[in-house]
Amino acid sequence: MTNVLILGASGQIARWAIRMMADDKAMHLTLFARDPGKLAGMTPAGARLVQGDVLDSVKLNAAVAGMDIVYANLTGEDLDIQAKAVVAAMKAAGVRRLVFVLSLGIYDEVPGKFGTWNREMIGEDLKPFRRAGDAIEASGLDYTILRPAWLMDDDVVDYETTERGEPFKGTVVSRKSVADLIVRLIRSPRLHLRGNIGVNKPGSEADKPYFM
Repeated sequence: MTNVLILGASGQIARWAIRMMADDKAMHLTLFARDPGKLAGMTPAGARLVQGDVLDSVKLNAAVAGMDIVYANLTGEDLDIQAKAVVAAMKAAGVRRLVFVLSLGIYDEVPGKFGTWNREMIGEDLKPFRRAGDAIEASGLDYTILRPAWLMDDDVVDYETTERGEPFKGTVVSRKSVADLIVRLIRSPRLHLRGNIGVNKPGSEADKPYFM
């Protein structure tokens, strides 16, 4: 039995991941969310639902204890502070495996006209994401950082990946695709170990996302 803690469990990518693991008898899910009501009707049988904020160290430490893997689906202007709180709780509990979703563009790795457009649209917003990435990489944990392209709601799994230091490909990716990769990482914990991975839909290169 693999004990999985999902932080930010009510997020849209996390909901896809929960659905994908709902019937997996080898997984025991703990769903940690500020507003558990958003998961009404979606909590798998046997899963544990915890109301809490990752900046509440008492609740976070209690949730992390005994886990095999932590998947963080968090956001916000204080994302770097949240990331440091997660790292501290994992170190205190002796939990090593972390999957953390950030964003494309945090390393200025998006080339061409799309890169220019992306910086103009969200460049300032990405600063706490970059600081979060730096904190995770310096943590000594067995992390995988994911940097998805602009997100779509399409009910499709279709993606490719790039490594840190490589130019980012594409402009978009479905939330379901990102969730598929997350579930693969949870089921195969050595996959992309200490990896920092861009995720995009193949063939979606353009000057900006098609829906913008």
